[in-house]
Amino acid sequence: MKKYIIFLFSLTLVFSSCDDFLTVVPETQLSSATFFQTEADFVQAVNGAYAPLRGYYNTQAWMLGELHSDNLYYGRNILFGATENHQNIADFAMPISGGTTPNVHVLNGWRALYLIISRSNQILALIDDVEFDQASKDNVKGQALFLRAFSYFHLVRYFGQVPLHITPVAVREESALPLSEESEVFSQIESDLTQAVPLLPLKSQQLPGRVTQGSARTLLGDVYVYLRRWVEAEQALGPVISSGEYMLMPSYEMAFSESVNNKNNAESVFEIQYKEGPEGLQGTFMYQFMPRPITIDELAPIMGTINPQELGGEGPAVPTPDLISAYEEGDLREDVSIGYLTLSGSFRDDKVYPYIKKYQSDHVQHNNHGMNWPVYRYAEVLLLMAEAQNEQGKSGEAVGLLNQVRDRAGLENSSASGQADVREAIFQERRVELAFENKRWFDIMRTDRIQEIIVPYGQRIINNPIDYYYPPVEGSIPPSNAFTVLDKFYPYPALEADLTPHF
Repeated sequence: MKKYIIFLFSLTLVFSSCDDFLTVVPETQLSSATFFQTEADFVQAVNGAYAPLRGYYNTQAWMLGELHSDNLYYGRNILFGATENHQNIADFAMPISGGTTPNVHVLNGWRALYLIISRSNQILALIDDVEFDQASKDNVKGQALFLRAFSYFHLVRYFGQVPLHITPVAVREESALPLSEESEVFSQIESDLTQAVPLLPLKSQQLPGRVTQGSARTLLGDVYVYLRRWVEAEQALGPVISSGEYMLMPSYEMAFSESVNNKNNAESVFEIQYKEGPEGLQGTFMYQFMPRPITIDELAPIMGTINPQELGGEGPAVPTPDLISAYEEGDLREDVSIGYLTLSGSFRDDKVYPYIKKYQSDHVQHNNHGMNWPVYRYAEVLLLMAEAQNEQGKSGEAVGLLNQVRDRAGLENSSASGQADVREAIFQERRVELAFENKRWFDIMRTDRIQEIIVPYGQRIINNPIDYYYPPVEGSIPPSNAFTVLDKFYPYPALEADLTPHF
């Protein structure tokens, strides 16, 4: 059983070069005391700190941030036993005992984020004691600070109070820290990012895929928006917009990585790097998004693989009718984001299911794609800035930024005027622009709209299950506890509670 802090006392995974930081090289006889001697050692170590993001974004990030919202629901297949870990997230029915849950996705999300923190802590604890090129040292240090802040930003929004580790865990007794208050965690996040910004190079001067000064400023701006510190948010985001390093891609479809040549494009502020092939660096999320059961003939045209395989079980991520109806007439983003499949094996009468088309990308091998995951895009920078400006009474400026995003989507300028109307217009625009990018749950909870949005959403599902992909079969209805756990934060992972007395 792993500790909730998995530390780098024994460094088992490092990466081979700064040019290809996706390639894993095992080093089984190294420890932190002997490994960190040169610039190359620290570059390899920071590469290793990125690595858990691939698994996290393949599964936990979208489940905890998007499936747990009114954008995605869980497609039922009555021939398959319920996959409760997925279902409980979608149904807001997380089992809780003593403030903890056995849900495996909550557990794995916790562990992945603390693994990144642990690896970042090891770098930050030792890097100042080793002499090498200052610019390279600053770059590595800035990346480690960003990754630690990024991980804590996710943890504090998932759980509220969390253990705050900022130094390496050397012995078991140090692994079980008390829970820190949210304010303390946010202070550390702010400190890390404030330090990271001047250390990191601009995107044009950074290796593709690594975080940049623009990434750190955007994350800091996102943090300030979450905290409703609007002036600081505007100050953090302004240099990203004025830098000339980013732009909206000409079309919405071009904003996503689909091909190798389009990865880390001009709109990308930070994205998770995947690589198709046998090295174990591939993405799998496209397959998890497919409605089921789906035959080979139904799946092959979407994936373009040479060895398509049927997918059974249940589809854990089906776009909701609520999201589909949220798109305005003529919004070009809808057809890019959502496609439709007819599943011959479905028990539903029309057998038609929507699916997440946004991340479709042809690839060679089944369940092995190289599509990157967009964490921050320039479109979101504009919307975050618009929100920060509107909340300061600068609604006219905010609408101008909002309209840049709408124009690319083929829509007319927003008719919103006045702070309240513009606030709602930005909230709505974030939903459709950033659909399936793990923003929706955070937007609902940070604006205190759980009761307003999730309660009636749940009631619609309970009253009309067929509209939400339940087959018209007796007993095929939402579980009795659906939409009864509407807490702002997730419960702590139960297996980690066995390792600490603090929750």
